[in-house]
Amino acid sequence: MTGFRDVLAKLFSWWSGATIGTLFTVAKRGRLVGTDALGNRYYESRDTQSYDGRHRRWVIYEGYAEATKVSPDWHGWLHYTFDEPPTEDALHRQSWEKDHMPNMSGTPMAWRPPGSVLTEGQRPAATGDYEAWKPE
Repeated sequence: MTGFRDVLAKLFSWWSGATIGTLFTVAKRGRLVGTDALGNRYYESRDTQSYDGRHRRWVIYEGYAEATKVSPDWHGWLHYTFDEPPTEDALHRQSWEKDHMPNMSGTPMAWRPPGSVLTEGQRPAATGDYEAWKPE
């Protein structure tokens, strides 16, 4: 039964990976340029049928389609900031730069400040600088 659901998901849903139509278009017109650490695959068109004569570039996400899963170096290549993909000419990183992380909002891995009702544990007690509002 799960196999049938997987086929239906491939046919009709874009949010859980590429659809059958997208995979067909990629096989016909695309050239795989590289893959990133999250498993996203980056493609470039074999022809230059875009309006400005450049090769069209796109990404097929691994799993859920979320734009923040694209790292800065691949983002620059997708938007023609860099001519060469990171697989050929890696983006120089400064020693103070942190690793790229996708947006984790809405997931269990989201950052929650101390005192948030969603944080585990006991909330700290209010200090003396808080005075409750009372209607008159």
